[in-house]
Amino acid sequence: MNATAPKPSHESADFPRPPGPDELGLRVLREHVASVYAAYNASVFVHFGLGAALGAAMYLHQPRAWVLVWMAVHLSLGVFLFLMPRWHPDVPLADTRRWARRHSRTVTVVGAAMASAPLLFISPGDLPVTSVITVVIIGSCARAMQLLWPLKPALYGYTLPMMLSLIVALAWQGDAMHFFLALFSLGYLLFTLRVGGQQHKLLTDSLVLRFENEALAGQLGTQIAAAERASAEKTRFLATASHDLRQPLHAIALFGAALENELREHHGGRNAQQLMRAVNALGSSLDTMLDVSRLDAGVVTPAIAPVSLDALFRSLNHMFAARAEQRQLQLRVRASGLWVHSDAQLLYRMLSNLVDNALKYTTRGGVAVRARARGGVVWIEVFDTGIGIAPEQQERVFEEYYQVHNPGRDRSQGLGIGLSIVQRLSRLLQHPVRLKSQTGRGSRFRLELPAAEAVAMPDAGLAAPVRTMGVRGDHAAPAVHGRILLIDDEAEIREAMTGLFRAHGLALDAVSSEAEAAELLGRPDAHERPFSLLMCDYRLCDGENGLDAGMRLQRRFGLQAPLLLVTGETSPDRLQRVRASGIPVLFKPVNPAMLLRALAELAPGPLAH
Repeated sequence: MNATAPKPSHESADFPRPPGPDELGLRVLREHVASVYAAYNASVFVHFGLGAALGAAMYLHQPRAWVLVWMAVHLSLGVFLFLMPRWHPDVPLADTRRWARRHSRTVTVVGAAMASAPLLFISPGDLPVTSVITVVIIGSCARAMQLLWPLKPALYGYTLPMMLSLIVALAWQGDAMHFFLALFSLGYLLFTLRVGGQQHKLLTDSLVLRFENEALAGQLGTQIAAAERASAEKTRFLATASHDLRQPLHAIALFGAALENELREHHGGRNAQQLMRAVNALGSSLDTMLDVSRLDAGVVTPAIAPVSLDALFRSLNHMFAARAEQRQLQLRVRASGLWVHSDAQLLYRMLSNLVDNALKYTTRGGVAVRARARGGVVWIEVFDTGIGIAPEQQERVFEEYYQVHNPGRDRSQGLGIGLSIVQRLSRLLQHPVRLKSQTGRGSRFRLELPAAEAVAMPDAGLAAPVRTMGVRGDHAAPAVHGRILLIDDEAEIREAMTGLFRAHGLALDAVSSEAEAAELLGRPDAHERPFSLLMCDYRLCDGENGLDAGMRLQRRFGLQAPLLLVTGETSPDRLQRVRASGIPVLFKPVNPAMLLRALAELAPGPLAH
């Protein structure tokens, strides 16, 4: 093989890596710098305002020229700090350490400038001045701890010069009072530095945790997006594969129907019947998968109305009685006279899936279906005496393709989608489904539905089987006459359709594109022998679709003929668009009897050939 499998490192390259220690440290330091610069103006104003007030008080107390010089130097430093460049959020991350060092040096200079005050102003026997200086210095350190603890070098650079100068100046006086104040100031300094260090550690740890969480959230988001892309790609692949499988299967079904009709009296007729049974079984599997796509796409809208459970149960008995008898099982469907609020077709699909599943996994005994009223709620229960479901598997049986005791994927036991559809329909109809099962003793599925009052219905309607999603009709098709225009880009399907319709006396003109259809509709005989129906495949060549093509042809030529879509699409977005159009649609592979019956409903009665 020329291709090689990608290395795991290539796969992981799509996901953002957590920041390394150096980058993480820079991001944390950046937050510290941003925090101290956020209060830059206020801190400079307060500090030098206190310095000016202190200088003015000292000058009034001792009017000397050097005090004015001290004040002038101090205020000049404040003006310089106001005018100097400052850190801002647009500063590159790589420059963070430089700005941190710059700010630490700046506040160290400011602290050193203020540190001159105790040495200059504290003197023996002048306790008021000592008290003022001590209060101003300790107050400045307290404010510094609140503003500068995110940046430890700045905190130390500001507080240590002032406090050490104060302690030395107090201790230098030699008397007991000043010595006590020196010890108190030393204790305060140690307490301030300890608290500042603890606050700094807490902030740093919280920032590290925050950035690590952000990195993990980013990784998770990227992986979720990758998983969603993979899921979308899988959905597109399955939709394409389903469409490509349905196309030839649709042609096989049409050719097979024509062959079965021709060999009806021939010795090979049995083989043709078996072929059609196999084709119908494969079509049923694809229909089941289509049901899942339709439910996931949200194109199934329930029509809630009062539903007679007795009519529904008679349909169930009619559908499954022969199969239960063939497997030598008892099927008991009990009449109750109850009515519920639901969608008759969707509820029938839920119950038929449950009964089908019960018969599939029951080898002796039987299956029972009953309904009971519980206040304003009706319980519909499906019991079986089958193999049962272990507790650890009871949640998984509602997953797609999961089957108990079928690891070999025996096709006779279906695809394992039936209960998944039941769960989807349960959510859609808001009919909770409960499961109780015991291994070797059987299972009970219960649906809970709102009760309804009985309404008058014709007797014929009560006994009629319910048509549901994916139920494939195999009854004889009624006679249909008329001229039909088919647009399908698959030559085999055009040929198969032509043979099938010809066998039933239908005039069919089959073309491969909208352009060919427009040419045909523009001929004079199109007015003499108008078309009674326009039938289009949804996916045409060159990215066109039959829905748009058919509607354009109807507008362009003023066609009164209804439009019928025949498609193998299972893509949710396309199914939603088809549903929104309101155009009737059949899904490939279409059972020939169902196709002819749809034609009879859309274009009934004998029309001109």
